[in-house]
Amino acid sequence: MLTINVAVLLAVIIVVRLRRRTEARKRSDERLTVLIVLVFGVLVAPTAFGHGILNVVGQLAEGITQSSR
Repeated sequence: MLTINVAVLLAVIIVVRLRRRTEARKRSDERLTVLIVLVFGVLVAPTAFGHGILNVVGQLAEGITQSSR
């Protein structure tokens, strides 16, 4: 039996949607893309990959804050 990880499927959908030309999008299209990205974020956040991204972004933000002092 073939199983599809929902987060991977949403990542593919996001890439396909973002590759389209910006001028061709309607406001409803943009809202749907934002909704898909939010759901993707919720699905990825509790995983080890999500925690890794959080750590990297946190370290980057800390480095930027310290360099501005």
